[in-house]
Amino acid sequence: MKTKKKALGKGLDAILSSPETDITSKDISGNYVVGAVADISINKIEVNPFQPRDKFDEESLKELADSIKEQGIIQPITVRKLGFDRYQLISGERRYKASKIVGLKEIPSYIRVANDEQMLEMALVENIHRENLNSIEIAISYQRLMEECSLTQQKLSEKIGKNRATISNYIRLLKLPAEIQIAIRDGELSMGHARAIINIEDEKTQLLLLKKILDKDLSVRKVEDIVRKIDNNASDKKPPTPPSLSEKYENSKEFINTKFNTKIELVRSNKGQGKIVIRFKSDEELDKIISVLKS
Repeated sequence: MKTKKKALGKGLDAILSSPETDITSKDISGNYVVGAVADISINKIEVNPFQPRDKFDEESLKELADSIKEQGIIQPITVRKLGFDRYQLISGERRYKASKIVGLKEIPSYIRVANDEQMLEMALVENIHRENLNSIEIAISYQRLMEECSLTQQKLSEKIGKNRATISNYIRLLKLPAEIQIAIRDGELSMGHARAIINIEDEKTQLLLLKKILDKDLSVRKVEDIVRKIDNNASDKKPPTPPSLSEKYENSKEFINTKFNTKIELVRSNKGQGKIVIRFKSDEELDKIISVLKS
């Protein structure tokens, strides 16, 4: 059996394994020793403000609560020390919420010390790997890791063990209209549907297609076919490319460029219609052009 490759990245590995980030002796309150899993009073734990997930499925939480009631918590949550008998949740919010539903007074916890950026990174990466986040929550997590932890897409790819193109596809979802993002978040629209819709440039068309998908329960393949037809129609409606200038007018263009000592644009249609645009960068250049025209 192959050993699964670790995908947390060197930065996070260092945080998790370094003795400097653990309680290396008794902590401030004098209760916990190194290496121990501490049973901490739930009412002494604050929710992590950087938690990327702001919506939890009630049924899923109830199932987890039932499991905890029967078997206890198999995987402790992770908290960081804030001060005397005060802690902040780093990861494991579903376990934390489910434990409160059960009515537990204490919860097994790993205690760590990390600054806010490290805490954010740990919370986001833990959620990306271990929680059943929807596509929008994953996209937001990727975006926040990049923005708030100063990571490029390539660095993020290496840190979480995901292909860079995959990361890019998720982040692109955040450019979609809010209505479409909500539909993805609520499970009404799949990632496949969203990836097809995002190829449409016009927002109104995107929203019309969303309504059509929801009303008719269209498959991803059907939506891809519709998007291809929209793209083809848009290409057909594009104005024709102006014909290239004949040698005669190309020479005239060069003459005008030299005459005014600036770049000019000369466009001419097959019917003989066209325009000459003389560009300038300052009032001084404009005055020179006017002077040449008057001479």
